Amino acid sequence: MPKPDAIDLSDRLQKTMAVVLLATVPGALTLLWFYGWGVLINWLLAASTALAVEAAVLRLRHQPVKASLSDGSALVSATLLALALPPYSPWWLTVAASAFALLCGKHLFGGVGKNPFNPAMLGYAMVLVAFPQQMSHWPAPHGLNLMGGLQEIFGFSFSADAQPDAWAQATALDALRINKSLTIDELFARNPAFGAFGGRGAEWLNLAFLAGGTLLLQQRVITWHAPVGMLCSLFVISLLCWNGSGSDSNGSPLFHLLTGASMLGAFFIATEPVSGPKSPRARLLFGIGVGLITYLIRTWGGYPDGVAFAVLLMNLCVPALERIERLKTAEDPAI
Repeated sequence: MPKPDAIDLSDRLQKTMAVVLLATVPGALTLLWFYGWGVLINWLLAASTALAVEAAVLRLRHQPVKASLSDGSALVSATLLALALPPYSPWWLTVAASAFALLCGKHLFGGVGKNPFNPAMLGYAMVLVAFPQQMSHWPAPHGLNLMGGLQEIFGFSFSADAQPDAWAQATALDALRINKSLTIDELFARNPAFGAFGGRGAEWLNLAFLAGGTLLLQQRVITWHAPVGMLCSLFVISLLCWNGSGSDSNGSPLFHLLTGASMLGAFFIATEPVSGPKSPRARLLFGIGVGLITYLIRTWGGYPDGVAFAVLLMNLCVPALERIERLKTAEDPAI
């Protein structure tokens, strides 16, 4: 029979995961509004794969399946992964990313509460490195119907009317990074990937994830340290490196805050409690590191967004950050 403490811990974990899932709803609905049915199909594929892998591994390890599945951790990882993937990824890519996230990001290290890396970002990074072409296949907002989406995801063959013409486009981050001739004003005026301040649709999407993150803060599921550290460092470095609106511009601070996965990364990814630091100051340093690395990859790297790699690299630094915190506390007992 499970111990009362174990039951209480499982109940708290289940409630926490439920709040996290609820907080993703504004962002998920915004994604669905701009990109259509592919978002929902992505989530169904990722969630079903994650739950199936979780159940299979638990059976192999002779652990209770029903109790472990009900804690919601696998579903949260699958949800965050599905929200990060391109909305019309091939079905096998979503399945592979979700299976890798659960197997190598979670159960390889012993299961829930023991993962040194963020499982969702580990799955995302794996398919980004292995299948860069498919991972850069983002549609234009409102650019794909249901039949065309099914064709893109599953390879079904429909009539020519169901197939959209040239539905994929470069993201705003990609377009800015490879731009050599147009000014920022010209990019925003001519390129359909740009909206008013950032990526078209991405502005509202980031605000939606900001609203969800506010709920997590209000419910005390997360603390402010990692999100504030990440967003402030991203703002400061983009401000220091901002060279106006010329053709060699790296983008304004507002552009970087409202484009890509900035708010999703700040409130839902960098705050993952197991793979992140435990002490407040270490969490702040962790967030600062994520923001700086994200900007460096966005501006000079070869990938469309740097949040996944930034989080995984900072996961490696967690023991050092915690050690710094212990040394600081030892030097100043009043802390």
